[in-house]
Amino acid sequence: MSDTTNALGAYLRARRELVTPQQAGIPEMGVRRVPGLRREEVAMLAGISADYYLRLERGRDRNPSVQVIESIARVLQLDGDHVAHLMTLVSEAPRQRRPREEVPPPGALKLVDSLAQPAFIEGRFFDVLASNSLARALSPHLTAGGNQLRDMFLVPAVQALHPDWEDVTECFVANLRQAVGNDFDDPRFVELTEELSLASARFRRLWARHEVRGQRGTPIRINHPQVGELTLNRERLAIAGTDGLMLVVCHPDAGSADADKLALLASSDLPTRRGAPLDNAAVG
Repeated sequence: MSDTTNALGAYLRARRELVTPQQAGIPEMGVRRVPGLRREEVAMLAGISADYYLRLERGRDRNPSVQVIESIARVLQLDGDHVAHLMTLVSEAPRQRRPREEVPPPGALKLVDSLAQPAFIEGRFFDVLASNSLARALSPHLTAGGNQLRDMFLVPAVQALHPDWEDVTECFVANLRQAVGNDFDDPRFVELTEELSLASARFRRLWARHEVRGQRGTPIRINHPQVGELTLNRERLAIAGTDGLMLVVCHPDAGSADADKLALLASSDLPTRRGAPLDNAAVG
């Protein structure tokens, strides 16, 4: 992937193309051959020379000062997550080296099994490392050995569970960009992104935008084939003593219809809806 050879330049170029002249507060004159801002416009607004900015995008200078990065970030209208990611891409940033194998602590595994809500443990790149029975009842694909990102793009049954699939995929890809930082040669990251880039045009489009977003708790809607639509609060909690492993818990608002549906899902007496999309077929 081009990110590996000139990560800073690829990021600056992608984000520059997303800012319009109107958003940047400059007049839009004549025919523009490129989307977003021109290089010289970014340089002018950031108070640096056009030649220096060109060197940054082309990978000839990978050690800009913090002041230069902050000026460019202001012009490109980057939020806190994007600025933090940008800082990892300069040459002075230490490489984020982590062990390949991700193993949840025994105590965390016991906690997952003891919870009365759907819960699972995920790795840096959304591999499912462990899950409880209610999580698997919510989605059979939340099983140890699966990968949420891959399933979200390539498995129709998983896509059918998410009425807000487009928003969910945007969030996942932005989270992936934040999670990898500057560790673009991580074997698991390379394996996953190469597979998705080949198999999914939507993944390629989203990845090219270089959106960055930290993982936060958020409500999610699920269209379950047995209990219908329900909204759950999805919380991601860091597991102490691990390098990036998260405990994910999905819980309904107390006393809500969603809580009743989740209780029904946890029971053994479930209705069956015709045409329930629980198959494992993947898109080729």
